[in-house]
Amino acid sequence: MFFRLTSFVAFQLAGGLIGWWLAGSFMSGGPGALVGTVVGGVSWVIVDLLRGTSVLNWLRHGDPTSAPAMRGLWGEISDRTRRLLRNREQETRASESRLQEFLAAIQASPNGVVLLDAGGRIEWCNLTAAEHFGFDARRDVQQLIGNLVRDPAFAAYYASGEYSQEIFIGGRTNTAGRPVKLSVHLHPYGEGRRLLLSRDVTALEQADAMRRDFVANVSHEIRTPLTVLSGFVETLQTLPLNAGERARYLAMMSQQAHRMQTLVSDLLTLSRLEGSPPPGTGEWIASAALLAQCEQEGRELSQLLTADSHALVFNAVDACEVSGSHSELLSAMSNLVSNAVRYTPAGQSIDVTWRLLPDGRAEFSVRDNGPGIAAEHISRLTERFYRVDRSRSRETGGTGLGLAIVKHIVQRHGGELRIASTPGQGSTFTIWLPASRVRPLAEALPASPPATEALQK
Repeated sequence: MFFRLTSFVAFQLAGGLIGWWLAGSFMSGGPGALVGTVVGGVSWVIVDLLRGTSVLNWLRHGDPTSAPAMRGLWGEISDRTRRLLRNREQETRASESRLQEFLAAIQASPNGVVLLDAGGRIEWCNLTAAEHFGFDARRDVQQLIGNLVRDPAFAAYYASGEYSQEIFIGGRTNTAGRPVKLSVHLHPYGEGRRLLLSRDVTALEQADAMRRDFVANVSHEIRTPLTVLSGFVETLQTLPLNAGERARYLAMMSQQAHRMQTLVSDLLTLSRLEGSPPPGTGEWIASAALLAQCEQEGRELSQLLTADSHALVFNAVDACEVSGSHSELLSAMSNLVSNAVRYTPAGQSIDVTWRLLPDGRAEFSVRDNGPGIAAEHISRLTERFYRVDRSRSRETGGTGLGLAIVKHIVQRHGGELRIASTPGQGSTFTIWLPASRVRPLAEALPASPPATEALQK
């Protein structure tokens, strides 16, 4: 302000002196000095206006970081304005950075997020929501949500205005053979805006359905032998039976009790497999020992089921050792052998092979000459209680859990279970164990003693 006042006085004095000099009347103070003073004041105003115009042009069109270099009031105004603009720019960049971080966090969310304006138009959506509903994250901005999500349940939900509960609709790729279920929930916010959250609940729905099926299957499997047992107990209590009839009824009761015991044992085995960590690699088991035990159990079962026993052929092409749980591996291998014995007609051949693959993996395969399995059943054979022929399974004493146990054991050892079958031509069940758990016998160190307890089949 001092500079402004000083410059104004200086302009007037200079104008007065120039006017006096031009008029030639220094002592009289004639009109020349007065005119000069007025001209000086006007000149100062013009210069000041030019300085102000320079600042104004900078504010309108210039670089905010480079203010005009000048002193006085306009210089201070431009300098303070430059600092304010610089601070505002820094705050804007920080806000933009936080916004991008927030959007990146929403983008990484496993749930779908859609921002809707007051008119129901899409303002923004993340990639998960685009996948759930089939949106194009860029093209469909400002599109009405009702035009893109045409499910009648969602349309009624959106129009109702009552968003306290979520609803469930089919996903974009939902089909009868491969259902996809979405949970959708709207949340009002701001001035008429809505936040749409979507969540893929297909796995939860399937798990819940599997749980219901599992409980129903267990109840059914246990109810049948319990009904038989209770009927025989009532018969023994109320009817006078001779020794032969009593012995026959007791034998049938023992058979049903054994069936329930086997079922409970298999359920406990599955629970133990799912709830325990994978086996380590410190215990090495000779493949010959596993095959010998499988052969013994298979031949005993064959002789028990039929007088004309099966032609069991065990072929160990490559001797080696495998690391893992002895009891689990034996359970998986003997389950496949016993299944082949149960479903192969008497007198037919069953080929069991153990060999090393060129990539270092071990292969255990069981090929039978049974009735075979249709292609539509193969993918579901390892499901709990799934049976191609329920009556046939009960005749052979199966619980419907054997292949589920095999699958869990193989997966715990990092391996793979493959099933190939042709109706009328038999089936082949193959276990592949990874090379990290296999070593040729020539490289094997003395094996640790195997576990004595085998898992129940």
